[in-house]
Amino acid sequence: MSQNNKIDGIKACVFDAYGTLFDHHSAIGKHRKQLGDAADQISLLWRTKQLEYTWLRSLMKHHADFWQVTQDALDFAFDMHQITNLDLKNDLMNAYLSLECYPEVPDVLFLLKTRGFKLAILSNGTHEMLDSAVKKSGISDLIDITLSVEQIGTFKPDPSVYQLAVDQLNLHSHEIIFQSSNAWDASGASAFGFNVAWINRFGQSKERLPGKPNFELKTLMELPDLIH
Repeated sequence: MSQNNKIDGIKACVFDAYGTLFDHHSAIGKHRKQLGDAADQISLLWRTKQLEYTWLRSLMKHHADFWQVTQDALDFAFDMHQITNLDLKNDLMNAYLSLECYPEVPDVLFLLKTRGFKLAILSNGTHEMLDSAVKKSGISDLIDITLSVEQIGTFKPDPSVYQLAVDQLNLHSHEIIFQSSNAWDASGASAFGFNVAWINRFGQSKERLPGKPNFELKTLMELPDLIH
């Protein structure tokens, strides 16, 4: 994965939401004191099961929206850690509506916007979840369009999800660069035909999957210098 080459002809930057723009672990962070020493384990398990359930539901053809999936994953994590505090569960779910964005996000989006790129979010999240997070982070004026998989009823990395961005932006796939912190999502978007920047915030190993991201970056700050 190159960090030196640049890509010409980009007209739109499309961003995954959770882990890319918004810190999904910040939900647990707001209630770390109540969870104690198990907080990090619970946060990781919650996220892991959340993703697993999206993939499994897609394969089973039994779709439920991301709010339900997120709730089911939290139920699983609480069961594993023998937590029965319903008020805490509700607080954690509500925290998902006000996740913090990563520090560089507003400045990067502003720079890209001033350079004339269309900016979009393409996420598993529901419109309600995404609209709430965007508003909380103060980036509403920077995002041109927010796209949810609920418009088609399946989850990433189904190619139809990435096609949604092509259709809604009215662009060719090679005119779009897609950003995700999830290695599997970056692979899926690349296999579909997008230019891809994998924002490897967490030092993940590369996936052994079809599709190779064009760039591997540590944060979004590096993105503006790589596209024209």
